[in-house]
Amino acid sequence: MVKLATAREARLYGPALAVRRWEYINAGAYAFAALLLAACLAALCAGGGATSGAGLAAAAVALAGVAAVNAHDLAAHLAGVDWRVGLARYDAQLGFVEFLVPAVHAAGCVLAVVALSMLMLSSQPEPQPQVTREEKHAADLLLAAALLWLLGSALNACQVYERADGRAQLLQSSVQVPQLLGSLLFLVAAALNRSRGGPARSGSRAWLCLVGSVLWLAAALLNALKVFMMHQSDALRLEKLRGGAQEWLSRDREGRVPLNWEEAATGRRRPLPTELR
Repeated sequence: MVKLATAREARLYGPALAVRRWEYINAGAYAFAALLLAACLAALCAGGGATSGAGLAAAAVALAGVAAVNAHDLAAHLAGVDWRVGLARYDAQLGFVEFLVPAVHAAGCVLAVVALSMLMLSSQPEPQPQVTREEKHAADLLLAAALLWLLGSALNACQVYERADGRAQLLQSSVQVPQLLGSLLFLVAAALNRSRGGPARSGSRAWLCLVGSVLWLAAALLNALKVFMMHQSDALRLEKLRGGAQEWLSRDREGRVPLNWEEAATGRRRPLPTELR
C-alpha cells in the first residue's frame, strides 16, 4: 500500500486553476488511507489476531483508496508529458518510475482488495480447524500483492537526481525508505501467512503488518510535507526530463527552436518522431 514519490516538474494533478488543490487532495487521501489501515491492523492485534468482517471491510476500503491515489499519480504524470508515453524511450526513469511504479502499486492494491473480499465471503462465526480453498487463494493473492508493493518501492527508490536540490532529495528519501521497509515487512508477513496455509490467525504476523503499516503512515505524512514544500514560494528545485525528452516536449508544445546552433542557423526544425505523436 505504497504510492509514487517523485521530484519531477512534469506533473499535472488537475485543471490548470486547481493543480495545487488536487495534489493536496492526493496526498491527504493517501495519508487518510494509511491511517485507516494502521487502525484496522491495530484492532486486529488487540483482538489477538482474530479477523472480523468489519475490520476486513475497512482495510479493503483503505486499499481501494490507495489504488485510486496511484491511478491519479499515473494520470498526473502522463498528463504532465501530454500523454506521450514514447518519451520514456529518451528518459528511462520516466518509464520505470513515473509510469510503472504507480501502475504496479495500484495492481497490488487491487489484488489485496480481492483477497480481503474472499476472506470476508469465506469467514465463519467460529474458527475452523481446516483452511478452506478460498483462504488459500486469498493467501496467494496477498503474497502477490506484497511482492508488487516491494517491487514498486524498490523502483521508487532507484531515482537518479541531476537537478533536484538537497532539500528535495532529503524529503524524497524520507518517503521512500519507510515505504520500502514497510513493504518488506508486509512481504515477510504474507510469506509466513502462506506457508502456514491460511489467513493471519497468529499474532506475530499481525504485528509485522502493524509495524509495516505504521511505517507507511509515517511515509504518507512525510509525503504530505513534501507536497506542501513543493508549492511554497521558495519551492524545491525539481527534476526535468532527461535524455532529450524535455527538448522534444518543448518543441511540440511551443514550437521552440531547439538548443542546437546548427539547426537554428539553417532554420530547420525536426518533426516529432511518429512514435511520440
